[in-house]
Amino acid sequence: MKTSCTLFFSLNVGEIIPWRAPPRSWKGNGDAEAVGLFDLGLRATDGSLRVLVVTPSGELVRVTDNEAGPASRHHQEIKMSTVYRCLAGIDVHKRMLAVVVRRDTVGEPEYEQRKFGSTKIELEHCAAYLRQHGVSEVVMESTAQYWRPVWYALESHFTLHLCHPLRTRGRQGRKTDFRDAKRLVNRLHSGDLEASFVPVAEPRDWRWLTRTRSDLNDKTGVVRYQVEGVLEECGFKVTGVVSDVFGASGWAMLQRLCQGDTNLDALVGEARGSLRKKEAALREAWKGHWSATARLLLQQYVRQVEILRAQIAEIQTAVEQAMREYIPIRQRLCRIPGVDLTAAQGLLAEIGPRAAAFDSAEQLASWAGVCPGTQESAGVNYSARSPKGNRYLRRLLCEIAWAAVHCKETFFQSVFLRLKARVEPKGAAWAVAHRIAKVVWRIWHNQVEYEEKGPAARNPNLMRRKLRRLIKDFQRIAGDLTALMAEATGSA
Repeated sequence: MKTSCTLFFSLNVGEIIPWRAPPRSWKGNGDAEAVGLFDLGLRATDGSLRVLVVTPSGELVRVTDNEAGPASRHHQEIKMSTVYRCLAGIDVHKRMLAVVVRRDTVGEPEYEQRKFGSTKIELEHCAAYLRQHGVSEVVMESTAQYWRPVWYALESHFTLHLCHPLRTRGRQGRKTDFRDAKRLVNRLHSGDLEASFVPVAEPRDWRWLTRTRSDLNDKTGVVRYQVEGVLEECGFKVTGVVSDVFGASGWAMLQRLCQGDTNLDALVGEARGSLRKKEAALREAWKGHWSATARLLLQQYVRQVEILRAQIAEIQTAVEQAMREYIPIRQRLCRIPGVDLTAAQGLLAEIGPRAAAFDSAEQLASWAGVCPGTQESAGVNYSARSPKGNRYLRRLLCEIAWAAVHCKETFFQSVFLRLKARVEPKGAAWAVAHRIAKVVWRIWHNQVEYEEKGPAARNPNLMRRKLRRLIKDFQRIAGDLTALMAEATGSA
């Protein structure tokens, strides 16, 4: 493909011209427009100029002017030759990779396919194979955890894209490994690929730590239910009196049981704080039958909790050490109602230190899955159910929202109370999580501090409409309100 155009520019012999904007005067046959930078490293003493151009069809072309000219403004004829893209798609599996390389040509694109293993040496061979073919971009599916070693081996050599397998699934009965890889690379070429967000190495390590800490907390909760089951099996109704059996008082009582001490006075004596006022209830709750089997199981569960707590403490230390450079950001986040140190670390790990991957607060809320969704057909939105986003971040934002709505005299609590009259409490908390996600984005992008505005001011118009609605409801139930008020006044 050859295209001619006319470019006006000023160039002295041996001069390097920095790029500021496309030339003001660009004439040609209408097939191209300047979008690239002057290649300063290829400046020649004869005044030659090189620049990249893209055609409306999306083809990237290299424009080269080799004509030497005087040190004056002049206009020259430039020939453009097409620079074809070379892309690759990888269908990832546990033991093998199906690789398809697509090379654009004048006519139909050319495809070349090859299989590789999933070991480190095979991944190095795959990277060398792709570099040999001049591949610039690679797309792959997020198959379980098997895509991670492939991504880590190729991310320093190519521009990578990751997509969800369900969004690129082939038709049933016409699905093979190489067809899947070919479909991936074709969708990447056409721009019809919905890629996933993969952070760089440092936030990935943060995620690994914070998500493991969250999983260990969940396992601690599972063991808590198992301990409660053992106590119920023995007839001990202590969980109805002690709010948290893993708290200070409950844990001390469990330690005595593990030692075989079932003396009521000793167990009740471990009560602390306000629980001491419930001595009679505790004595009644600790009446049951204790067996050797129950003691063995309880000892195992208590050891599990001790191990989990030690692991969580080690991970907490590692997280604080890894995020020591971002203490100011965590301090700004902790000013938000409901956000403590653990929540701030989770937000920092999931979103990144600067939230640079998200251009707007709405985009962050959509990626997290805490905004209303759309299911529109024929102009009708059939569902506003929220999309499935980052499940760790969505869960964290909901926990922050529930903590924020319990902070008195705050803006988020007023929003929750206002919405709870129209929707269920879970929906109101979901809306608060949506607002918190937007606040987090603005704090990071605008580098500002959170300022508590207090409860939202009541809208007089809304109050009048609410009063009229209540009057109509009362009249529908009790009859004429005016007559009832007159009767009440007369009797008084």
